[in-house]
Amino acid sequence: MTTPDPARDSLDGLSVGDALGAQFFVPGSSLPDLLAGRPPAPPWPWTDDTEMACSVYAELHHRGAIDRDALAMAFAERCEPYRGYGGGAVVVLHQIRDGLPWAEAAGALFGGRGSWGNGAAMRVAPLGAFFAGDPDRAAAEAALSAEVTHRHPEGIVGAMAVAVAACHAAASRGTTSDNLLDVVEPYIAGGLTADGVRRARTLLGRSVAGAAYELGNGARVSAQDTVPFALWTAATFLTDYPAAIRACVEAGGDMDTTAAIVGGIVAAHTGTGAGPGVTGIPGAWLAAREPLPDWLPPTA
Repeated sequence: MTTPDPARDSLDGLSVGDALGAQFFVPGSSLPDLLAGRPPAPPWPWTDDTEMACSVYAELHHRGAIDRDALAMAFAERCEPYRGYGGGAVVVLHQIRDGLPWAEAAGALFGGRGSWGNGAAMRVAPLGAFFAGDPDRAAAEAALSAEVTHRHPEGIVGAMAVAVAACHAAASRGTTSDNLLDVVEPYIAGGLTADGVRRARTLLGRSVAGAAYELGNGARVSAQDTVPFALWTAATFLTDYPAAIRACVEAGGDMDTTAAIVGGIVAAHTGTGAGPGVTGIPGAWLAAREPLPDWLPPTA
């Protein structure tokens, strides 16, 4: 019998959500078909969300903590621009690969303000699951993981919020948890992302369309436009992985990224398969996802 690995389950959930969400930028994919149980035909290639999350996961298994220099170089050396990286990310990662310190490269973006994009949040759920039961550590390590590419406080807070949510989701596996957004609250200070997360708490019970209208759906590719809706969705569908991913597709916008964030949090709680009151990652969806890189640590 294998030992449960919430971080690997989170990575699987993140990558399946990413790959499936990305299919809905391809002509011919249909939300009604997905809702009717007919997902797009495989294979489902994953994007930069998964590629970077795999590096986070690998570094944690190798070191047990985030070493920013090592993580920055891993991101830079493994960057495949065709995976959908933003232009600014490609520039920063190429500069790091060419020898510019990550703090200088990331800090120079947007006139020295740094990026407040959703990239640090999209890759961090497995880190939160890795530190299941220790939200202080998850938040601190998430901040370190964010800083190598996102120096703006919004981008860093977004990553911290997602990591703490995944940490709690993993720690509460096998139990009923209805306070995901309450757990995140102590780790968000001021700012637009924090305001959005607090707004999300007041919208529990609303429709997916209503929540996306109020919170954003990632269309602006910012932490504040992505993380609040993703956390609302994870809190709403924490025990039902397929429903959580379908909600991200229904909301539109940056569907691969919202589905990656949500999938990483929810799978940390559900794992794969199904159990009493829980529906995890469907086996057919895992099989449809492009295989993960062969440099990942082997599963137990």
